Amino acid sequence: MTKSFKKGIYCNYKLIKKVKNNFNEKVIIKTWSRSSTIIPDFIGVTFLVHNGKKHIAVYITENMVGHKLGEFSPTRIFRGHSIQKKDKKNIKK
Repeated sequence: MTKSFKKGIYCNYKLIKKVKNNFNEKVIIKTWSRSSTIIPDFIGVTFLVHNGKKHIAVYITENMVGHKLGEFSPTRIFRGHSIQKKDKKNIKK
């Protein structure tokens, strides 16, 4: 379920402050705020978004505006489906 439109978007004020202070410089901003919405001021900025284990670099483009920062740093890694026991027997022969 999404947030009500009349409440507006959520964006951490510290992120906005950091982007505005370092706008002309190529600075990478480290953040743990995965729930912050990407606003047009963030275009062209690189964020290091925490995924629970490490920080993943996310370069913001126009297509990302309106999405959350956490959508671009996955927290789980899919390593494939496990082989069932009866399939293991067939493979060994």
